[in-house]
Amino acid sequence: MEAEAEIDRLPIDLLAHIFVRITSFTDLAQASSVCRKWKKGVKQSLASRENLSFAGWKMDDDSTARLVRHAYSLKELDISRSRWGCQISDNGLYQISLAKCVSNLTSISLWGMTGITDKGVVQLITRANSLQHLNIGGTFITDESLFVIADSCPQLKTIVLWSCRHVTENGLLVLVNKCPKLELINVWGTRVPVDCFIALLTISPALQIKSRGLLLNVGNASMAAVL
Repeated sequence: MEAEAEIDRLPIDLLAHIFVRITSFTDLAQASSVCRKWKKGVKQSLASRENLSFAGWKMDDDSTARLVRHAYSLKELDISRSRWGCQISDNGLYQISLAKCVSNLTSISLWGMTGITDKGVVQLITRANSLQHLNIGGTFITDESLFVIADSCPQLKTIVLWSCRHVTENGLLVLVNKCPKLELINVWGTRVPVDCFIALLTISPALQIKSRGLLLNVGNASMAAVL
C-alpha cells in the first residue's frame, strides 16, 4: 500500500494557510484540481484574503468572477489591464457584482479596462457602497458612471479618471456635490474645461485636483486660469 504523502496529512486550515501565499492564480487553479481536500483548502484560502490583484494575469470573465465569489473577506480588488492582463468585459463586471464581498470593498481598480462600458461599471458600483478608492482611468466611461458613483459611494475619498475623455464638467460637478468625503480627483488627460476646476474647488475647498501634471487646490487655484 502506497504511503500517504506528508502534505496530505495536513489539516485543511494549514493547507489554506499555505495556499494564501500563492500569488499565481494559475497555480491556485491547478492546486484546486488535485483533490477535494485541496480544492476545499484553496476555497478557504480565498475566503481569508482581503486583497486580490489580477493585474498582469491572463484572466477571463468566468474565472475572475469565480475567484472573487469565494473571497468573502475581500476589501481591495484590482483587475487592471496590463499587456498580458485581464480581458474583463461588462459581463464579467456583472458576475463580480453578484459576489457577497462587493458591498464591503473599499478599493476597486479597473485601470485601462477598455473592454468595459458604463453598463458594466454601473452594475458593479451600484453594490459597492463602502467604496473609498476607485480607479477607472484609461476607460471609456461617461457621465452615466459618475452619476451612479455619486449616488452609490458616499464614502468615496479618491477617484482616478485619467484620460477618461468622455467625462464632462456636468458629471464631475454631480460627483463632488454628492461625495462630501472626496479628497483627491485625477482628471489628467480629460477634456474638462479649466473653469470647471474652480467650480469644483468652490463646492469642496479641501479637494485636491490632479491635472496636467499639477496638483490644484484652493491655495493655487488661481494657476488654473492661466493653464
